[in-house]
Amino acid sequence: MLVQNPDGVFFDGTFGRGGHSRLILDSLSPTGRLYATDKDPQALAIGRALEKDDARFEIVAGSYADIGQALPTGQLLDGILLDLGVSSPQLDDASRGFSFMKDGPLDMRMDPEHGQSAAEWINTAEESDIADVLYHLGEERHSRRMARAVVARRQETPFTHTLDLAEVIKVANPSWEKHKHPATRAFQAIRIHVNQELADLERLLAATLSLLTPGGRLVVISFHSLEDRLVKRFIQKQERGDMPAGLPVTDDQIHRNMKRVGKALKASPAEIDENARARSAVMRIAERR
Repeated sequence: MLVQNPDGVFFDGTFGRGGHSRLILDSLSPTGRLYATDKDPQALAIGRALEKDDARFEIVAGSYADIGQALPTGQLLDGILLDLGVSSPQLDDASRGFSFMKDGPLDMRMDPEHGQSAAEWINTAEESDIADVLYHLGEERHSRRMARAVVARRQETPFTHTLDLAEVIKVANPSWEKHKHPATRAFQAIRIHVNQELADLERLLAATLSLLTPGGRLVVISFHSLEDRLVKRFIQKQERGDMPAGLPVTDDQIHRNMKRVGKALKASPAEIDENARARSAVMRIAERR
């Protein structure tokens, strides 16, 4: 899907535990090259070890949105891969605070050494700001009710742990979705806000046109409707070109920046059986013209 030129240069913006990067390296020739980024110190440690094992690979600490800082000056790319959201190891580690399945400190930062933690934000933000984040980033229709409950409770005792916050949100949610914890959307929204995930995605998408070579591919795997919507609209806009609809021009007069490669792909039943978290995954592919 991603590697069309084995001799090319590629970028894995979300290294995680290195699964995608290793597959990319397996597809590259001895002269191919792969750069990667990640905010997570544990992911970076795994990446540093891979650097020692494979001279074609290099990882840089930071956000994929700062892709230009991770590449040599003037370097163009034959492919960009993003596997968005939180990884399974991060979810499964209660000490990171991403999940309410086990109790842990309310952190949620991809890089726990920088930025504001979820606890710091939830204990200091205005009620209206909390409601806006839950509504816009979590698509939570009971956001105001939840925000009101959070602010009322923190006046007695500040939030420090995941299960405590999840319980307050759970009680404030009057309509539970089948097979979904009532705090799921709220926790996703807080995580996205704390890590500025949508802003980072918008910055990366804006940079792709200047970084991809003709024929270079953008591959994005998203797990949240807001992320997928951003990617879908970006590709559609680049496909339409730079001429407004309805003008009397021929197709060859319109400069189209990208083209879709196939339809959006979703996980197969077999993949979902193996990894239930793949149920919400959507992969979109576009090629630079």
